[in-house]
Amino acid sequence: MRKKATIILAILLSVPFFGFSQSFYSVRRDRNLIVSFGTGATKYYGELVNPNSIGKVRPNIYAGAEYLVLPRISARLDATWFQLSGSDALADVSRRSRNLSFFSDNFEIDLTGAVKLWADQGTYAKRRPFNFYGITGVGLLYFNPKTRYQGDVVALQPLQTEGVSYKKIQFVIPMGVGATVKINPFVNFALEGVYRKTFTDYLDDVSSFNYVDPATLPGGVDGLSAKLADRRGEFNPDGNFTYDPANPGRRGNPETDDSYFIVTAKLQFYIPTKFGQSKKLYNSKRKGYKGSRAKGGMYKVKRSAYKRR
Repeated sequence: MRKKATIILAILLSVPFFGFSQSFYSVRRDRNLIVSFGTGATKYYGELVNPNSIGKVRPNIYAGAEYLVLPRISARLDATWFQLSGSDALADVSRRSRNLSFFSDNFEIDLTGAVKLWADQGTYAKRRPFNFYGITGVGLLYFNPKTRYQGDVVALQPLQTEGVSYKKIQFVIPMGVGATVKINPFVNFALEGVYRKTFTDYLDDVSSFNYVDPATLPGGVDGLSAKLADRRGEFNPDGNFTYDPANPGRRGNPETDDSYFIVTAKLQFYIPTKFGQSKKLYNSKRKGYKGSRAKGGMYKVKRSAYKRR
């Protein structure tokens, strides 16, 4: 009895899945909705990386939805988790004594528009085997730089290591290009590179030209903020790094905001948006047939058809 019940339950559960599969793999109805998933690499540009160097490349995970407004134009909603990091330990010898570093987990949501190089002709299943596109728009970024100190992970933003209380949510402008390759009527492979212009210089918690007076930081001279603001003494314990207002020392560069570049490889799935339309159409026709038969409509149709002959 239990075995029969299991079989019946499996059959009942498979019916809607079969209907979904039939609808998904149908190529007769055009599709304007694309859902994408992917992963890739992220590169940070800021004070804690050598200019013109690759530095550390960190991972990202991507998910997004895209709606085809016109044959060449689409609107996108994208979500990306990614990591950033930088360290003076990987910099030139002249910069290593600064001894600053950071890493962060970040989350970004973008609303963008994409323009294809070539317009697709016909339905989605007859789209071009490959295409190129450009994207731009606006996004919101959440970032939270951290560092390691004496074996512990410490969030830097609350410490105000430069005496600045910056926001961890900022606007960004994504700008980039991509290419798509058609795998089958329902799936594309896409590769895109997108640069993010930000409006903050604190992705790495480093911006000001000079070190600030440690006495003005939270906790004073002996506080954690002062210890993480100036870490030159950890690199050279024998050096004299007492704060000198006349020569405070170089820390960052506020003239240029931080930025980052994300490369993502992803799969794009063309999704039907009206899974139940065929079933509803059948039910409505069936209902109309029953109603006309009950009222004798069927015979009226036959009689009128006979008169036309």
